[in-house]
Amino acid sequence: MIKQTAGITITLLSVFALSACSRVDHFGRPPSFTSSTETPEHVAMLWPGLPLTAVAQRPVDSASLWSGGQHSLLGDRRAIKKGDILTVVIEIDEKAEISNDTSRERSGSEKMGITQLLGLAQKGDAYLPEGATMADAVDLDSDSSSSGKGAVKRKEKLTLRIAATIVDVLPNGVLSIIGSQELRVNFELRELSVAGYVRPQDISRLNEITYDKIASARVSYGGRGHITDAQQPRYGQQILDAILPF
Repeated sequence: MIKQTAGITITLLSVFALSACSRVDHFGRPPSFTSSTETPEHVAMLWPGLPLTAVAQRPVDSASLWSGGQHSLLGDRRAIKKGDILTVVIEIDEKAEISNDTSRERSGSEKMGITQLLGLAQKGDAYLPEGATMADAVDLDSDSSSSGKGAVKRKEKLTLRIAATIVDVLPNGVLSIIGSQELRVNFELRELSVAGYVRPQDISRLNEITYDKIASARVSYGGRGHITDAQQPRYGQQILDAILPF
């Protein structure tokens, strides 16, 4: 019994210690930035890619302004390969209202009597308690009603711009992008991340793409710091909310 109690105590202490680690980072100081090395964006930029092949040109064409290369004066500078960077424009202004109202009523009544059945009803009355009779053998009444009403109102508005990196080029030519951004103001760190899949033809000539053209888009805008910690319920309260049935 003592060993079991000690094991439970150690487990609880471990949980509390792990839950406090997230706040130790900004205890008495601003929250630390996330390391930008060994991220998918960083690895994609380090990838050398396939060697570029070019057709041999005459010396007179080497200084031509009409070269079709990406780095030429009139070349297409849109992101097309792994490690390239493009700008994601997030402009969300959505509003939704849903209202439901349901009402239902139902009533029923059933009666059955055996006043004359070869005299069996009268003979049965002798065995029943005083005042009871078989004349009305069954008498059922039921009445039920239900009503429901619900309403949902939601409004979201978000305007952001973030640079994302192409981390992979799928066999069908679709580009996989990931972007992250961190902004620290005093003791609060704001984090913005975006990920998804885009088609090269949807990227504008300004090397930008809007969020509604990103497939499987994952956009996150949050933060961590002293203000965020104060707005969140304590871990003990969250555990109680999850396990208490009332």
